[in-house]
Amino acid sequence: MGLNVKLLNDVSDGLKGAKNLITDVPGVRVGQVTVDDQDVHSGVTVIFPHPDNLFRNKVPAASYVINGFGKSVGLVQIDELGTIETPIVLTNTFGVGTAVNALTKMMLTENPEIGDTTSTVNPVVAECNDGDVSNIRKMRITESDVTEALNGASDVFTEGAVGAGRGMMCYDLKGGIGSASRVVKVDDDHEYTIGALVMSNYGFLSDLNIFGQPIGQPLAKVLAADKNREEKGSIITVLATDAPLNARQLRRLAKRATVGINRTGGFIGNGSGEIVFAFSTANLVSHFPASNFDTVTRFNDNAIDVFFRATAAVVDESVLSSLVHADSVVDRKDWLRLSFCDAARKLAKQQPEYADMVATIFSQLGVS
Repeated sequence: MGLNVKLLNDVSDGLKGAKNLITDVPGVRVGQVTVDDQDVHSGVTVIFPHPDNLFRNKVPAASYVINGFGKSVGLVQIDELGTIETPIVLTNTFGVGTAVNALTKMMLTENPEIGDTTSTVNPVVAECNDGDVSNIRKMRITESDVTEALNGASDVFTEGAVGAGRGMMCYDLKGGIGSASRVVKVDDDHEYTIGALVMSNYGFLSDLNIFGQPIGQPLAKVLAADKNREEKGSIITVLATDAPLNARQLRRLAKRATVGINRTGGFIGNGSGEIVFAFSTANLVSHFPASNFDTVTRFNDNAIDVFFRATAAVVDESVLSSLVHADSVVDRKDWLRLSFCDAARKLAKQQPEYADMVATIFSQLGVS
């Protein structure tokens, strides 16, 4: 999925992957459960770094906190040990504890040695606040929802207002889950894939800028969006690659997600939470190593810019894709929250002087 056209301002020379999803990285899978129950519009999205036992064969990983207004779990150990040993679960703020319990129980079932003959496990859960659209106080997300998402993981998934992204707003329009990928050719013998998945829940509509066109300003007037507020949104970004990058290099990759997040107009406010996870499926780390020494191949930093460019591109496209694929949703107060596409069509109809701008942007985004 992602966008079905090339980004107009793509900073990467890499080609889109076959699915243009994070699951173009071999072995990566995504599962989702959407919860629509009266005034609750929420859900769960999970990312599996590889299909085997993650606790016994961990992935090299890093996290990067761009702005730390958030309630994520698991970052401390990722930063200390440089590995991820569970699937990554995304949900709403009050679903974090529930997700930790469900994820831990799954890991205990798969690994009877955890907490008995070996260490405990480090569940990784991240959140955004969907309380503007959904009645978050009901704490409706259940362990069964999380387990269903974990059990339903696949290499194909839907973007937009689905899963954990169901209640998310991006630039005051419906946001949610977005994804994209790039295949990076290093030389004649080596090519690697970089994929991103975002849960977008940030930004002011008047700041929205798509390919240099400030469409957010007229949209904000038509929709009476108020910029005189605090930025309390968030975006969670997950980066995956099969390139042989170690934890230090993956943290450098994660920092470049900032470029992609901000290209459409984000500025990272005081009360926002921007957290990035990055992992590689190369050079897995065994929990029960046969030797005290590991021999691995590591990519050289002198040529790493090609991966930095791809990171900026896939995050940028993932944000746009979350907007393009989201449907309008009726929120907890029975207000209609418009998608980008519906809002842009409304703008073109009510103010025909912007019809050409809307048509141009739709063409550039591949929207019919």
